[in-house]
Amino acid sequence: MAMSCKDGKLGSLDNGKYVRYTPEQVEALERLYHECPKPSSIRRQQLIRECPILSNIEPKQIKVWFQNRRCREKQRKEASRLQAVNRKLTAMNKLLMEENDRLQKQVSQLVYENGYFRQHTQNATLATKDPSCESVVTSGQHHVTPQHPPRDASPAGLLSIAEETLAEFLSKATGTAVEWVQMPGMKPGPDSIGIVAISHGCTGVAARACGLVGLEPTRVAELLKDRPSWFRDCRAVDVLNVLPTANGGTIELLYMQLYAPTTLAPARDFWLLRYTSVLEDGSLVVCERSLKNTQNGPSMPAVQHFVRAEMLPSGYLIRPCEGGGSIIHIVDHMDLEPWSVPEVLRPLYESSTVLAQKTTMAALRQLRQIAQEVSQSNVTGWGRRPAALRALSQRLSRGFNEALNGFTDEGWSMMGNDGMDDVTILVNSSPEKLMGLNLSFANGFPSVSNAVLCAKASMLLQNVPPAILLRFLREHRSEWADSSIDAYSAAAVKVGPCSLPGSRVGGFGGQVILPLAHTIEHEEFLEVIKLEGVAHSPEDAIMPRDVFLLQLCSGMDENAVGTCAELIFAPIDASFADDAPLLPSGFRIIPLDSGKEASSPNRTLDLASALEIGPTGNKASNDYSGNSGCMRSVMTIAFEFAFESHMQEHVASMARQYVRSIISSVQRVALALSPSHLSSHAGLRTPLGTPEAQTLARWICQSYRLYMGVELLKSCSEGSETILKTLWHHSDAIMCCSLKALPVFTFANQAGLDMLETTLVALQDITLEKIFDDHGRKTLCTEFPQIMQQGFACLQGGICLSSMGRPVSYERAVAWKVLNEEENAHCICFMFINWSFV
Repeated sequence: MAMSCKDGKLGSLDNGKYVRYTPEQVEALERLYHECPKPSSIRRQQLIRECPILSNIEPKQIKVWFQNRRCREKQRKEASRLQAVNRKLTAMNKLLMEENDRLQKQVSQLVYENGYFRQHTQNATLATKDPSCESVVTSGQHHVTPQHPPRDASPAGLLSIAEETLAEFLSKATGTAVEWVQMPGMKPGPDSIGIVAISHGCTGVAARACGLVGLEPTRVAELLKDRPSWFRDCRAVDVLNVLPTANGGTIELLYMQLYAPTTLAPARDFWLLRYTSVLEDGSLVVCERSLKNTQNGPSMPAVQHFVRAEMLPSGYLIRPCEGGGSIIHIVDHMDLEPWSVPEVLRPLYESSTVLAQKTTMAALRQLRQIAQEVSQSNVTGWGRRPAALRALSQRLSRGFNEALNGFTDEGWSMMGNDGMDDVTILVNSSPEKLMGLNLSFANGFPSVSNAVLCAKASMLLQNVPPAILLRFLREHRSEWADSSIDAYSAAAVKVGPCSLPGSRVGGFGGQVILPLAHTIEHEEFLEVIKLEGVAHSPEDAIMPRDVFLLQLCSGMDENAVGTCAELIFAPIDASFADDAPLLPSGFRIIPLDSGKEASSPNRTLDLASALEIGPTGNKASNDYSGNSGCMRSVMTIAFEFAFESHMQEHVASMARQYVRSIISSVQRVALALSPSHLSSHAGLRTPLGTPEAQTLARWICQSYRLYMGVELLKSCSEGSETILKTLWHHSDAIMCCSLKALPVFTFANQAGLDMLETTLVALQDITLEKIFDDHGRKTLCTEFPQIMQQGFACLQGGICLSSMGRPVSYERAVAWKVLNEEENAHCICFMFINWSFV
């Protein structure tokens, strides 16, 4: 605070005069302010004594100076924040104006094409009356897809492909080549990540985003080219060749591999051309596309265990922004070959929303995260900088993907199963995998692990929101981890002479969550879990020890559409070094339906007591009944164990047992979390509670009594609602199919839905022939006429397939014709007795 004072000397506050501080005094006060912005009265007196240049200033004046200094600092920060918001609003307004201009051009183009086709359709109609006017008819076909001219792998040929890629990319980023619609749940504004759109009605899946980031264009391009650093599904990007161009750009030939998100699908790879150039207006462009044989460019042979996918012209348009930073346009356009995955998983590969969530928005988040770290290079979480914490989370995610995919070139090999293929066991003895994993036991015995084992499995979850299930798994570890063995004792301390896998050595008394960091604009948490009182060995049962896990948790936002939920963790030692070896394990839950779940974020609070009471003790509540439709998701589980090779069979048996116990626990938790289950005590969920379903249940039972001479439901009253409830909970799988040339399923009870691994909504997408193998289809063709003539047929036991492709065995089956009130055939009902997954 600099004010006038008589003769330039220090005045007193008592006579109403302010003081003027000398430059030396201001410098000293500023230095002291940075050390302690809000000193106490004792500290201010100490400052005056320690700094002679301030000795003639009263403590009250020092107090006022610090107050004013804090006020100016607050005003400065607020002004800086408002300036940043203003720059962002200005850039956002520019983007919206460009988007509006693009839409206007698209409307004009559609109006022109509509008039053009209307005119030429009329001309074609007239021309067809005269056989001699064929040229007039064909002239209307002006939108013929041009064939690519022959090219070669020479620099000139590659430059031709690159220039074509650039033009097609720009037409998607700022033009009308793709019809874009706003992504559900994404509203542009000063606090949003950007303007996000998805494609409508184009080949493959496509997503586009526009946003402002506080980094220079060259830095943005550098970060985006390093795809493995921000795209968690990217395994590797290898640059095989680099060619400079005459205009100062570069052409790169790339080979890229993506991890498979679940054990039920193969991984993807791409053979790409990437073109980097600068436009006339100074904008930096990085665009990519797949190289195909049709373009006569260089080819890349197929790679085992990978499905070759296609990237259509995609990339990044980066423009410098006034006042610093960059405006970026991102376009991702891919054909992920959905034919190569089971039908139930195809929505993951056919959804532009999923592409936007996993790839497009991930790129923007990475840029904004790094921009924030650059501007605020503070230290958080156990003395670590944000970049170090981000690297730890990436290591956890990458390690989990490596274990889940189990590529042979990383040393993984598959073990034989134990007669059941629900859990897959992989073993890795490569030196790279084992480097740094040799730790000491808590009881002092040395450990020399020379192999790592991974047990993994996937399961279909019905009607439970992934975010809620993941939150429960995170907060109530004892509900699924405290089983007949303590796997994380084995994972953290490994197998030794005093800790045999498979033996009960104790669980843990509780867990403490110690937060490290979370990313901006995205609910991803990195934390340390302290498991209290874990017994590693019989000796530790007297004095249990604590175990620490490094844990990554994401996807707990129930309002996010199509977001994958993950809980990945790895044991760590007390040192918690940045380069400490990690064996990640955990859960990944991928929603298969895009519908939102209207549910309360507090649903899991009372679930622990509900699980202890059991299904019959649960009560329906508003929090549990907010179901807006059936949901399906795939959960993938993968756990890693380090062990000594001579105990491989023993550890494999332990791992199978542990993962199967986790699957059972997760199913129990999912059932308790399911809104349909919790509301079943107040009445069956729609459409089971409809009169149509009650009528169908009555027809099924009456027709079974007519043809078989016995009751289908034992000791059941005649009320339609009671019949439907009893049929729904029948232990055998009962399902109806339509009387069409290609019969499809129209109804199934709970056991039938479990057997087919589907929902009532998705049931009608399954045809009768899909669930039988070749032998079963032949038997069905033989018995079908008998069912229609005689009214029923008894089928021998056999094998059928669920919608997930899993084999299901059944002891025997009964099929009968269901008659309506007029005694006309309404449908055919099947009952599979004593079924089980093989």
